[in-house]
Amino acid sequence: MSEKVKCLIIGSGPAGYTAAIYAARANLSPVMYEGLQPGGQLTITTEIDNFPGYPEGITGPEMMNQLKAQAQRFDTDVRFGIITKVDLSKRPFKVIADNTHEIEAEVVIIATGATAKYLGLDSEEKFKGLGVSACATCDGFFYKGRDVAVVGGGDTAAEEATYLAGICNKVYMIVRRDELRASKAMQKRVAENPKIEILWNHNPVEVLGDSSGVTGVKLFNNKTNEEKSIDIHGFFIAIGHTPNSDIFADYLETDEIGYIKTKTGSSKTNIPGVFACGDVQDSVYRQAVTAAGTGCMAAIDAERFLSENE
Repeated sequence: MSEKVKCLIIGSGPAGYTAAIYAARANLSPVMYEGLQPGGQLTITTEIDNFPGYPEGITGPEMMNQLKAQAQRFDTDVRFGIITKVDLSKRPFKVIADNTHEIEAEVVIIATGATAKYLGLDSEEKFKGLGVSACATCDGFFYKGRDVAVVGGGDTAAEEATYLAGICNKVYMIVRRDELRASKAMQKRVAENPKIEILWNHNPVEVLGDSSGVTGVKLFNNKTNEEKSIDIHGFFIAIGHTPNSDIFADYLETDEIGYIKTKTGSSKTNIPGVFACGDVQDSVYRQAVTAAGTGCMAAIDAERFLSENE
């Protein structure tokens, strides 16, 4: 026999936990499944200095623990586990948790986030949070006045390199081809910035470092077959994100990459009663504070939907 819940939140992180806080305070008795990475991408972020209200900064895991505790204070039923199957064809929506437990939900809030793409190097994994980052706006400040590198040739890489050039001493842009995929406007901004040096036809083969963190990166020139190393302290991966939306693909409208489409100015998807918030629907900002904001929107949208449809 399936469990009946009023409000099901799929995924945690700033969006999911904020949605839970607002939903719980609106007496929606939310049930949350945290997913494989409770707290989301911020749990692999060391210091967070750009979230309002933390003048001394806070670590990602600490912030997520605090948000979780706040959600639980208002009686959110937080469960460790994953949603493995969904049927969003009609209300109540049917989902399967951990391949076995069936739930019927009056409304569903999706906060499954996105996963940053990495290069797959062992050394990259070793120095994650110690100089290796997938978010320049999150972590760039820690490398103020130092030399850093950005990997990628698209708009995201060009934007991150430009952002870092405003903070850092020098920015190497490591591009595996002999051209950028970025828009013409972004290419122009990169080309005209004296702090950015593009290393064409290069692939990173090893992130170098010691107990203090990243100290450099070894590169392979795929035109000349030569190797060289450059000295850096920050190594930023900007080769894209994958939104965690596959399980909903049969029901929800997404863009070509997989980000769930929401109606402008709301968290509403193409299915009434299903709402999306955070990085699973935001390909532009991808910040903790904006994710939290859309989590708030999703809970308010869900509460209004229920009051209009009960």
